[in-house]
Formats: sequence, C-alpha cells, structure tokens
Amino acid sequence: MGAGHGHRLHYHGHSPIHRARPELKLLALLGFVLTVVATPIAWRPAFVGYLAALLVVVALSDVPATYLLKRMVVEVPFLVFAALLPFVSHGPRTDVLGVTVSEPGLAAAVGLAVKATLGVLASLTLASTTEPRDLLVGLERLRVPQQLVQIMSFMVRYLDVVGDELRRMRIALASRGFTARDPRHWPVIGRSAGALFIRSYERGERVHLAMVSRGYTGERQP
Repeated sequence: MGAGHGHRLHYHGHSPIHRARPELKLLALLGFVLTVVATPIAWRPAFVGYLAALLVVVALSDVPATYLLKRMVVEVPFLVFAALLPFVSHGPRTDVLGVTVSEPGLAAAVGLAVKATLGVLASLTLASTTEPRDLLVGLERLRVPQQLVQIMSFMVRYLDVVGDELRRMRIALASRGFTARDPRHWPVIGRSAGALFIRSYERGERVHLAMVSRGYTGERQP
C-alpha cells in the first residue's frame, strides 16, 4: 500500500512550483481562494491583480496553458448556473444585447463566473504541480485529522480502480447494443450506477479486511 500513484491531472516537471513544499502550496491556495471569494465583484482592479498573479504562477510552473484549459471543462456547470441567474433573479431590469435581464442577477452571474474561474484555475495549477501523495503529506504536516487524510488517501489510490469498473460496465452495456439517447434510458443508467456503488462498497470492505489482517492500525503507511 505504500507505492506511489500518479494522477491524470499531474504534469511532470521540475519547476520551482513543483519543488515547493506541499503544505505551503495548500496554504497558498486556501488563502487565495478565500481572498477571491471575500472580494466584492465591484473591485475590478483587485481581480485583475489576482489573475495576473495567478498567471505568473502558471508561467513559473512550466505547465502548458493548453493543458490547464482542457481541464477547466469541470467549470462548465458553474458557468451554466451563472448564465441562468440574470433570467431567474428579481429586481431592476436592464437590456443586454437586446435581452432584458435582472441587474442583480447579472452582477451575481459575473461575480460567480469570475470567482469560479480563478478558483478552478488555481486548483488545477496545484493539482498539476503536486503529486497526490505529496498533497497527503502536506495535509498531515498541517495537522489535518488523520481519519480525513486516510479517507482521501484511499480515494486517490482506488479512484482508478472504480473508474476501470465503470469502463467495464460501459463496455458491457455497449456490447448489448445499449446507447443512452433519451430519458427512457435513464432507469438503466440508474441501475448501473447502483450496481457500481454496490461493487465499490464490497471491494472497499474486502480491501479493509485484507489490510486489517496485515496489521493495519489506521495510520498511513510511509
């Protein structure tokens, strides 16, 4: 259980950002995100400064911009929600490109989009310059409760295992001619998700029993 595991988000490199201590990077990310969230969206120069500082860190990390941009697709749900706010919010109305929208909703949408983008980019920069194992070490050094570190450690180690199980289930469904095209197929997807959960839970029990039988006491092994 002590073998290192790579991660699909990690970009191998030897930049100063890669070599920085993981606990310092975690504290920097936390401080940056809290500062961005606490800054009123009306303070536009502050957000320009945040973006400039973040771009400097990205440049120092030697991580290609395209590598990060491709992975920022995770932000899409937040952007979709932000795009809906001007239409569902109440308050004074204004015209934007010939469309009447709520002024408070528009301000909230812009704030959410800007802050989410900065937060996601900062998080991806951390993930691409820090191995998961190093992140766990950093959390331990920051005195995060051991049980939480253990849960995250197991999640990192077995995420690929669950992903492979999901891939096999998708192949099995495809081999039987199943293609999700409309809501009529949602029950099949739901049953597949339930089966995946049961299999993952049972696998977790077997792994835990095997570890206990080998002397596991709840402490992360070096």
